[in-house]
Amino acid sequence: MALGQAPLSAWPLALTGLVMAVLSWSKALTAGEAAWRGWTVGFGAFLMSLTWLVNPFLVDPVRHAGMIPFALFFMCGGLALFWALAFYAAKRLRLGLPGLVAFWGLAELARGHLFTGFPWAMPGYIWLDQAPAQLASLIGPYALTALTFAWAALVARAVLRRSGLTGGAALILMILAYGYGWARLSQPLPQDRPQSIRVVQPNAPQREKWDPELVWTFYERALTLSAPEGADLVIWPETSVSVPLWAADPYLTEIAQNVSPARAIVGLNRVEGYQGYNSAILVGHDGQPQEIYDKHHLVPFGEYMPMPALLERIGLRAFTAQEGYGYSAGPGPRLIDTGGTGLALPLICYEAIFPRDLRTDERPDWLLQMTNDAWFGMFSGPQQALAQARFRAIETGLPMVRAANTGISAVIDAHGDIRVAIPLGTSGAVTSTLPGALPKTLYMRYGETALLGLLTLLMVSGLSVSRLGTGQGQRDRRTRKTD
Repeated sequence: MALGQAPLSAWPLALTGLVMAVLSWSKALTAGEAAWRGWTVGFGAFLMSLTWLVNPFLVDPVRHAGMIPFALFFMCGGLALFWALAFYAAKRLRLGLPGLVAFWGLAELARGHLFTGFPWAMPGYIWLDQAPAQLASLIGPYALTALTFAWAALVARAVLRRSGLTGGAALILMILAYGYGWARLSQPLPQDRPQSIRVVQPNAPQREKWDPELVWTFYERALTLSAPEGADLVIWPETSVSVPLWAADPYLTEIAQNVSPARAIVGLNRVEGYQGYNSAILVGHDGQPQEIYDKHHLVPFGEYMPMPALLERIGLRAFTAQEGYGYSAGPGPRLIDTGGTGLALPLICYEAIFPRDLRTDERPDWLLQMTNDAWFGMFSGPQQALAQARFRAIETGLPMVRAANTGISAVIDAHGDIRVAIPLGTSGAVTSTLPGALPKTLYMRYGETALLGLLTLLMVSGLSVSRLGTGQGQRDRRTRKTD
């Protein structure tokens, strides 16, 4: 299953793993055994998908490396509990494979919402770069994940029952998924907007990013890369200006002069009273902040600490907030008016993994992700973050501009395809026209309605299976009693 996630994206292997997971559930004799099988399957899949979680602890390995085994076990083991509960409930209620798919899909929805949510490595993401990924524009990533479970269940049932009919149903479902995707991809995208965006990637390794002897080296590098070259807007990554906003006037003025006649959006910290914010600032031609967005969906244990006083006693503090108690959350999603380049919905790092954070009353013209993926290492983490950004473009029908500190920075069109990109671990800048937006997608209009309808249908089907099984059992007992 993990091999289906970026960067390998080996979706046939991932589907095989899902079929094996369904077969494993089918062979469980009790609900407790089913729960154990669900937990072990989930733990293995999440452990291999989230290996990048070790990297934040290696920024200062002397102090933090000892926490790696605990972080991996509790994180991956906790996520696997959602799958364990799904496997348990389906077996305990005797709802058959439809019940398993329903509870499994519900478990993924819960994983993306409960305890602030962490929907990373959703099984539906294995379809990236395949036509079925376009279904996310219609039903969303959670329903796409549930459909992927349903396909695996059909194949597993065909194997168990040696049923050509069930195997044919699985084939038809796959054909329909590809057919919709090909149909959507065959539709031409709207013309690009006449304005251009320049994305800057300074490439500051995390262990050097806040080094007093190097921090201005990265600032000067970003400044040099920011020459607009005809661009209307220049974008720097998350926390790319190292001083807080109250002390940033000379630097913002210098940035404004350097990018003129364009404007710039930069990431920095903002302090208001005793609260600090991870912010994106639109810098005007005069160097003054014109728009401010404060990140509202913070990373637990990374940007803030739940129960900080208690956790400080055992030596735990927030990583990205310079080991303090952390940032404060902003009021919520809001649009930034960038002038000629239209309304942008800013997403700072972690926020781009949540489909629900992209719903606003007024529709933006494009999506902007400013991130510091240096925390994620140099292999799977940044690749998976990019994959999720591409899914957000598909789901919304909007282009995505992604500015990442160490990569991968990219301009992504409304089909989720990468127009231009700056490779991982390199410094550079790229200028591109802003891709056009498609009409508002059904998923953006109706949210998880399709998922809830699918789960309801599966539950009803599971109840029918349960009743048939109960009726057959009663008939068998009456037959034995008569004999």
